[in-house]
Amino acid sequence: MGALGAFTFVLHSHLPYARLAGRWPHGEEWIHEAASETYIPLLQTLYDLKEEGIQFRLTVGITPILAEQLADPLVLDHFDQYLDDRIEAARKDMAYFGEKKALQVEAIREVASQAPAGAVVAADAETSDDALDEVPGAEKFTPAEVRQAEPESTADPHLYYLAEWYKNWFEGIKQAFDERFNRDLIGAFRRLQDEGYIEITTCAATHGYLPLLGRDSAIQAQLKTGLRSYERLFGRPATGIWLPECAYRPAYVTGDGRVRPGIEKFLHDVGLKVFFSETHTITGGQPVGVAAGDVIGPYGDIKRRYVIPAATTYIPPRKDVTTYQPYYVSNTTAGSNAESHSGVAVIGRNNRTGQQVWSADWGYPGDFDYREFHKKAGTSGLQYWRVTGAKTDLSHKDYYHPDWALYKIDQHAEHFAHLVADLLRDYHNQTGEFGLIASNYDTELFGHWWFEGVIWLGKVLRHLANNPDVELTTASTYVAQYPPRQVLHIPESSWGAGGNHFTWDNGDTHWMWAPIHEAEARMEKLVARFPNPTPDEDLVLKQTARELLLLESSDWPFLVTTGQAREYAIQRFSQHVERFGKLASSLEAGTPDVALANELWELDKVFPDMDYRAYSA
Repeated sequence: MGALGAFTFVLHSHLPYARLAGRWPHGEEWIHEAASETYIPLLQTLYDLKEEGIQFRLTVGITPILAEQLADPLVLDHFDQYLDDRIEAARKDMAYFGEKKALQVEAIREVASQAPAGAVVAADAETSDDALDEVPGAEKFTPAEVRQAEPESTADPHLYYLAEWYKNWFEGIKQAFDERFNRDLIGAFRRLQDEGYIEITTCAATHGYLPLLGRDSAIQAQLKTGLRSYERLFGRPATGIWLPECAYRPAYVTGDGRVRPGIEKFLHDVGLKVFFSETHTITGGQPVGVAAGDVIGPYGDIKRRYVIPAATTYIPPRKDVTTYQPYYVSNTTAGSNAESHSGVAVIGRNNRTGQQVWSADWGYPGDFDYREFHKKAGTSGLQYWRVTGAKTDLSHKDYYHPDWALYKIDQHAEHFAHLVADLLRDYHNQTGEFGLIASNYDTELFGHWWFEGVIWLGKVLRHLANNPDVELTTASTYVAQYPPRQVLHIPESSWGAGGNHFTWDNGDTHWMWAPIHEAEARMEKLVARFPNPTPDEDLVLKQTARELLLLESSDWPFLVTTGQAREYAIQRFSQHVERFGKLASSLEAGTPDVALANELWELDKVFPDMDYRAYSA
């Protein structure tokens, strides 16, 4: 007897563009943290499964702007430095929390009292600079600094153990990066796809919020540029896409009577076959899960400063459909009565399995024995505490115990695997149908926000690969093997607060859309003006298009709305507005600014095969 249904994890990997944008707290360190805590652990887990002979399948999305950064030699060099810094921080914590610390303080004081002015004293009580080089993790002090040192012991056996545990962990990540994956993370993902273990889906080039872009050419450019990047980095055309922010809109008529096609039309025109949506987009009704704000991580409730409550937002009626099946999206450009469909399928997120991880109230990551994300050591920034309790204040968190967490991972992985099988079995028994469960998450939830999540994911895949009732699959594979049998009209929607566009267009961010729309219109005119550019004009046109793509990123309004990095986002947005304006003005004046274009290329180094004609009207 065959499987009763299919399952796929759908992981969406995305970070804001941060190349050469500084380090902590905003900038390249976003990429370095995600690479060390999420992407490399995920690759290690998947390659371990492959080497064990486990026939797993899952869907992994990597946005073009993230892929470009993960392939950038400068970002990778900085990542190596970041890992060295983390290893050194752990070593210093080992010295700080070691049992010999109190004795060292007294010994150093004794040496310092006899040392001449300007001398250097090491943490191991050596006075020679040469000796410092021979002592891993040794600290340097001047005699004056030593005399001011606190004599109290900072020894703590468990924190010493955790510091050493982190040191070993980061050393393992560095070894995997440099040796196992040969400093080529994109290549490591590509090999898994080439061997049939994963499907890598794409996204719009810079994660532009497609429904709110002002010109059809802008949507077209986001998609075409993203697909060019994908094919260059992964060696094949993409067939699936995660729409930025799961944001969709059908066709509509503008104020001047023009019909703007639905998002499905743009996907069809570039050869994409399947995308993903939030649960309520398929089933109708009140938004749930992520769109309702009941989640862990950065996606909780968005603060609204309005008199009218959010409950007045229109809620689509419930439909007699299910997320256990894919659907062809109707050709909304042809009208609601048209019988044709777009040829593009949509797969909705399964809410039950999604909430088992996402939920802030009862999701696995909230277990008391898992690592606490929000509390970090003042000495190093390392996280030495566990969740401890649902309402426990950060100041009262208990120490983290990795062995306790591993025990819970086993329990939760087995529970999730049983949940998937039970849901598929119930659906099959009730309908006689072969169903699909798509469990959709941001990849960075695993490892970064939920530190133990990557190990959990690997154990779930191992359980499900051994369950004859469950067929592990990928999104495009499933749609090809089990084509949709029903056409669905789906409404304007996103995963954002309230299930609509509020998170990206509200009182705090509405000012950002006019410059975007003005730049899009200007770019269209430039494309029309330069059908056969000179080499200098071509170079400047390409960089102008890159700046517009970066300007259109949905990350900037998102970060403003959530307040996570408001000033940083406004600064980046304003920079790209200014850069675009200078380049466009030079072209319009007939004096293309090649020097500026070259300077900005060195800063951006993104989409080297940019085709500015993608912005053609």
